[in-house]
Amino acid sequence: MVTQITHGIKISVLTGFEGTYFKNYKIQFAFSYQITIENHSKDSVQLMSRHWEIKDALNPMEIVDGEGVVGEKPVLKPGEKHTYTSGCLLTAPLGAMSGYFTMINFTTTRNFQVIVPSFKLSAPFALN
Repeated sequence: MVTQITHGIKISVLTGFEGTYFKNYKIQFAFSYQITIENHSKDSVQLMSRHWEIKDALNPMEIVDGEGVVGEKPVLKPGEKHTYTSGCLLTAPLGAMSGYFTMINFTTTRNFQVIVPSFKLSAPFALN
């Protein structure tokens, strides 16, 4: 597990290898990641958007931006947490992801970025 705290918001990431699939006559490696967002600040916050940098050992880096996470824009009061699971397909058995969430602080009405620490995506058979 990797963790990081930015502006009182703690991000924890767990990853998993889900198997291989064939898509368009090419092998794909499926990975899952579970992210827990914990509000250790004194203010209520809401996650508004996400920015991902997905690194695949066999392809150029892919940038993904979008609203919320898995269709949600969770609001976190002080002391609350939100956990969600998502995934990605890579063409290599090794890769990594990093990025940030843009959140709004309800007390100051300002947006701020919370760093998602870099996490590795690796099929067990790829690491000897």
